[in-house]
Order: sequence, then structure tokens, then C-alpha cells
Amino acid sequence: MSKRKVQLYSAGCPICEKAIEDVKSILNPDCDLEILDTNNPEVANQAVSLGVNTVPATVVDGVLADCCNNSGVDILTLKSLGIGKDDG
Repeated sequence: MSKRKVQLYSAGCPICEKAIEDVKSILNPDCDLEILDTNNPEVANQAVSLGVNTVPATVVDGVLADCCNNSGVDILTLKSLGIGKDDG
């Protein structure tokens, strides 16, 4: 059996650091963890190509984990909450 490739995309904030510790706490010897800094434009582009819209986010064997598959900021939702300029 080959090792699982686990990539955790992070911006280095305290929330991301907590996620890194949480993921590290459940890893087993069959997993290789790579922490990737989305402050690096090349890494950020790679993350976007994988469907990452918010961080922290975890990718396992090239697939964004369902738990990290949220849409990020949604402009229509924000507008429905009264945020934004009038179009009129």
C-alpha cells in the first residue's frame, strides 16, 4: 500500500496553526504531511486549481477533502445581508 499524500494549505494564522496540529494528531505512518503556505503566490495558484477557496484546507491524494469544500466568500449572500452599494 502506498502512502497517502496529505497537503495542508495554510496562511500561517492561529486558526491555520490549530488545524495543522489537529491534522498532525491523527496522522499515522501511512501518511506524508506537507504544509503549504498560501502567502506564496505559486502555492496559492496551486490551491485554487485544486478548488481551495478558504484556508486552512486539506487535500488528500490530490483531492480537496469534503470538510474543506466550502465556497468561501459569497457575494450574493453578503448582498442579501445588506452589504454593498446600491445598483440604482
